[in-house]
Amino acid sequence: MDIPLSYLLPLNFAIKMKLLHLLLLLPPLVILVSSSPCYFSSVFNFGDSNSDTGEYSAAFDPVPPPYGETFFGMPAGRYSDGRLIIDFIVKSLGLPYLSSYLDSLGTNFSHGANFATASSTIIDENVPLSQGGCPLSSGVQLKEFLQFKSRSQLVYSRAFATIIVGVFKELMPKEEYFSQALYTIDIGQNDLNACCLQNKCGEDLIPNAKMVFSRAVKNIYEKGGRNFWIHNTGPLGCLPLFLHQLKLNDEELDSAGCGIRCNKLAQRFNTMLNETVVELRRELPLAAITFVDIYSVKYLLISQAQKYGFEQRLSQLVADYGGGDYNSHFNVICGSTCLCQRSQRVLLGKSCKYPSERISWDGIHYTEAANKWVFDQISGGKFSDPPNSLNLACYQVASDLNGSRSFM
Repeated sequence: MDIPLSYLLPLNFAIKMKLLHLLLLLPPLVILVSSSPCYFSSVFNFGDSNSDTGEYSAAFDPVPPPYGETFFGMPAGRYSDGRLIIDFIVKSLGLPYLSSYLDSLGTNFSHGANFATASSTIIDENVPLSQGGCPLSSGVQLKEFLQFKSRSQLVYSRAFATIIVGVFKELMPKEEYFSQALYTIDIGQNDLNACCLQNKCGEDLIPNAKMVFSRAVKNIYEKGGRNFWIHNTGPLGCLPLFLHQLKLNDEELDSAGCGIRCNKLAQRFNTMLNETVVELRRELPLAAITFVDIYSVKYLLISQAQKYGFEQRLSQLVADYGGGDYNSHFNVICGSTCLCQRSQRVLLGKSCKYPSERISWDGIHYTEAANKWVFDQISGGKFSDPPNSLNLACYQVASDLNGSRSFM
């Protein structure tokens, strides 16, 4: 903010210095007041099941009914009854829903690609698929992106001009799109699962996750990525399926009914992630990095569910049928079937009648209604650092370089 010199001349020197000191302390939000909305030609997403739009289904097992029933009317590769936060992000930017990188049918990558895969972790893990593991960690997703960036540009080369039919060009991003794109990242929850459920957590887990996460962002930056929208992880201790498994007593639960230990673990991870983002801002001067406090938004929703139009008690938050105190069970998950009633296959993991009134869809993932509510809160910048709205996420402000406020 510029102050005309004539305003300062009548003041004595001490007052001038005090006024200038106060001006320097003012937050730099005024920079954003007259800024035009960013142009994001495309979105490239990395993450786990919170933003998987079909990667796991294409590579391994397809998501079964009743997933997808609310919006798509059928399973659509998403772990919800409908759309995810990433779907609302791209829609708000005027882009089509993202195709998963490994999906070979009906894909269109001209506006970006989704590399997020259910069960993925930041750090490589040696957990087999049969035990809930996934080989497509953040490092593999990065390799997929680097290969995609290289191979997608072959359709624009002269060597392929006479071989590749013109329609393929329309399905691939142009080279400049990679620097104009928004890179969204939501991963880390699965790295903490064993720590939360089994209370087995190596001291080097979070430091190693920090190193791998930082390296991935730097690799994207080196390939031209400039605009990053990074989510921290949600309150693990509020997941109904985890609460069912842990069977905590009252002293181990907070006022919202969430597990204290698991939530503190998520907060430790988020503190690390916040520190990583601060360091990345210093090391990547051309990057605009928006850090989004998903934890606080989701905890707000769960702790005040009734206020926002959802069922209040955690035992009522699950749209899936599983039974027990939390209507959730590891052996009866959403879409589970059994051979019973005269050898006929019967669906056990049914959805409830009104999923729009529930927060959790299957004990781990959120309903479309909850995802939409979370998106509405984060898209305006209230829970972000810097406090950029989604459509201004290409801008840097002074606080990017000077530090960051702490997040849960």
